[in-house]
Amino acid sequence: MELLRKWLGHPEDIYNLLRFKMGGYRTVMPRMDTVSGEGGCGLRTCYRYLNQTSRSFAAVIQALDGELRHAVCIFYLVLRALDTVEDDMSIPLDVKVPMLQEFHSHLYQPDWKFTESKEKDRQVLEDFPTISMEFRNLSKVYQDVISDICHKMGVGMAEFLEKKVDSQNEWDKYCHYVAGLVGIGLSRLFSASELEDAIVGQDTDLANSMGLFLQKTNIIRDYLEDQLEGREFWPREVWSRYAKKLSDLAKPENIDVAVQCLNELITNALHHVPDVLTYLSRLKNQSVFNFCAIPQVMAIATLAACYNNQQVFRGVVKIRKGQAVTLMMDATNIQAVKAIMYQYVEEIYQKIPSTDPSSNKTQQVIASIRAMSLPGSPMASRHHYSPIYLSCAMLLAALSWQYLSTLSKATEEYMQAGDN
Repeated sequence: MELLRKWLGHPEDIYNLLRFKMGGYRTVMPRMDTVSGEGGCGLRTCYRYLNQTSRSFAAVIQALDGELRHAVCIFYLVLRALDTVEDDMSIPLDVKVPMLQEFHSHLYQPDWKFTESKEKDRQVLEDFPTISMEFRNLSKVYQDVISDICHKMGVGMAEFLEKKVDSQNEWDKYCHYVAGLVGIGLSRLFSASELEDAIVGQDTDLANSMGLFLQKTNIIRDYLEDQLEGREFWPREVWSRYAKKLSDLAKPENIDVAVQCLNELITNALHHVPDVLTYLSRLKNQSVFNFCAIPQVMAIATLAACYNNQQVFRGVVKIRKGQAVTLMMDATNIQAVKAIMYQYVEEIYQKIPSTDPSSNKTQQVIASIRAMSLPGSPMASRHHYSPIYLSCAMLLAALSWQYLSTLSKATEEYMQAGDN
């Protein structure tokens, strides 16, 4: 019944969950069996690996148009293989470092594979010959992008294996290696496909910001999970002003300064939003726009949920399923995205404590986002519900709450704002 009460407080969630489940998701995700049935046996195997290693990314990748879909699928699997090497703690450092640095060369070695991994996604290493074969089947323009990004990412991962993130500049550098390069690579693929203009792939600063905004959001949200698993990604330059050790922020007696540290990092992440809006405003192809915009609006909603929220240090902070579905279905044009960004930065603005050390900086960055995201009709239309609608929504809640709780796992994973 708690779930029912939650839905009754957000009737628009119920409506959009039903609309999404009854076919609305086709606007952002195609029939996967149709897409994965394209091509030869090797390509079908790659799409199977894509679905097994990331159902959420599988959904949006398979919504892309034409040959770009295959290029991004292979790009994802290559980087997943690289990431699996980085994550595998059973590989000695003297083996792992050169392996990461030279990983891109294996794309041109038909028989190379790695069968000693203990990671859950080890299949992409064990059957790397299938992935590398499909990589070599891509047009050279796609191969060049994927190989270059794989090389740069591998070198960057090796650099941070034994090095913690100290300064905010190093935080940006780490996020660049693991996410900014992905944004740059994807942008170059978009332009190579000719679905987008050349400037999209050439403006690496904007593409980098796209990745940094998503990665910083994940790092901020995942503080407790990372602490429990012995990982630290919050920059020392920031957290050391609030605690002697990063783990101290999780102690109940430190909750006030912990939230102040959290707010400072969220303010840092918000500085990427103007770049995100500029980047998205350049996109022409609908499938590329959806692919890029959906994770970004999920991220801003997640930051709004995390801002000034003690729960970040106590458990998991997630946006509601219905809220996520609404974002997925609304974020299909730049005006709607601007309205969404405006809505969530306003939500953050209303929660800024007057005593917060970062309050002035937070207000300033929100002002810059407001200037690019003036409210308009999309904003109003997304949040106006008539009394008749509200009554119908509550009736639907009473009849459908149990049915909705069994939404497919793929949809649920996608709505968790990224598995970057």
